[in-house]
Parts: sequence; C-alpha cells; structure tokens
Amino acid sequence: MAKPAYKRILLKISGEALMGNQGYGIHPEVLDVVATEIADIANLGVEVAVVVGAGNIFRGVSARGMDRATGDYVGMLATVMNAVSLQQAIEKRGVTTRVQSAIPMSQLAEPYIRRRAMRHLEKGRVVIFGAGTGNPYFTTDTAAALRSMEIGADILLMAKNSVDGVYDKDPRKHADARRFQTVTYMDALQQNLNVMDATAFALCRDNEMGIIVFDMGTRGNIQRVVCGEPVGTTVVKDNQETRFAT
Repeated sequence: MAKPAYKRILLKISGEALMGNQGYGIHPEVLDVVATEIADIANLGVEVAVVVGAGNIFRGVSARGMDRATGDYVGMLATVMNAVSLQQAIEKRGVTTRVQSAIPMSQLAEPYIRRRAMRHLEKGRVVIFGAGTGNPYFTTDTAAALRSMEIGADILLMAKNSVDGVYDKDPRKHADARRFQTVTYMDALQQNLNVMDATAFALCRDNEMGIIVFDMGTRGNIQRVVCGEPVGTTVVKDNQETRFAT
C-alpha cells in the first residue's frame, strides 16, 4: 500500500475541473473520478479537507449587471452546490463526508466551525468547505489558503484543470516554456507567475504554507502528490532553491 507523505492536507479543486468537456455544470463522470481519488487518499489514513470553486456554474467577478458584492455572493452559493454534489459522490464510496458552509444554511450544511472541522478530520471524515470565506471580494483561492492554516494542514494542494504546474512563461504561447519543479515564494512574486490569487499567495507566504500545483486531469495524480511523488510544481520557502523540471 502507498505510504502518505502528509497527515493532513487541504485540496483546492477548481470548479472548471468538475465540468469536464462541457461548457457548464458538473460532468457526472468527472465528479465520480474526483470523488474516487479523494476517497482513495482518505482510505490511506490521510485527513482530507477540500475547498471547491464555482467557475463551472458562476463567476462573481464577471457577472454583468451585478455589483461586485452581489456577484460574489451568488458565486459563494454556487460553491455550496458543488460541495454538496461532491459530498454525495464521496459518500457513495463509503467515506463519511461533511460540508461546512461559511454562509449559514442549516438544511444543507454545517456552519463553519474550526474546531468542529478539525474534530471531523481526526475522526477520518472528509470535510468540504463551501461558500468561500463568506465575504465578497475574496476568491476561493483565498478561502483555501485561510482554511489550510486554520486547520493546521501540512500542505495546500492546488488541483488545476489541464495545467500541470507553474511555468516561467505561458506554455500555450511559448514552445520553450519550462516548468518549475520547485519555485520559491520570492521568485514567484518577482516573475509574476500567478500561482494563485495574490491575496491567497501572500497569506501562504507570510505563514510559510507549502503549496503544490498539479494537474488533476491525470488519473491518480492526487494520490501521487499525497504520497510525495514529484508531480507538478512545489512552492517552497525563500531559503530553499528554485529548480526546473528535467
């Protein structure tokens, strides 16, 4: 059996990753694959928390005709839709799961309570955090950074849709783009690498939270990352070394 490299993780899943090749919504087959991979790592004894985005349903920033705050609140509700869907899919695989929402909605989810979330994790339950931070003007990247530190996660895993790491330039435009195996916070900032939302990145840097960026479209990648295999790009402390993948 594979041996996990981390005891407690926070997995950030983009909403776009759940829609597969559709233009909108949740693709059932993709949801099943993601749920299976999460259940597999939970069965390894890893304590798993998840933050899911809502780009497959609604984007608050780009909502036309709405002010920013209203659009962001609608986006938060969309994350809860994804969280409840993911909860059911994971529980079909025999892993007890709880959804905690930063916006109270007692018939669907528990309210977010840090100590309760940590107790669920200690009992082997997967915890999915919905509704972002509960505040407009903050992305789900920031929610993932915040929650990872609140629950004492060992690592923040940024699961991307068809992006296998952090590059020195856009690989879709430049054939000579190189993927980093490791990159320091300082280098990522100086080169404007856009690892995640700037607020989230600053929060991680200030609290020395490790980040791994990888492609969740490749089956088994979540377990490979959790077991310490060199998948994607790892963001490391400024006193460590930036290296390109070979």
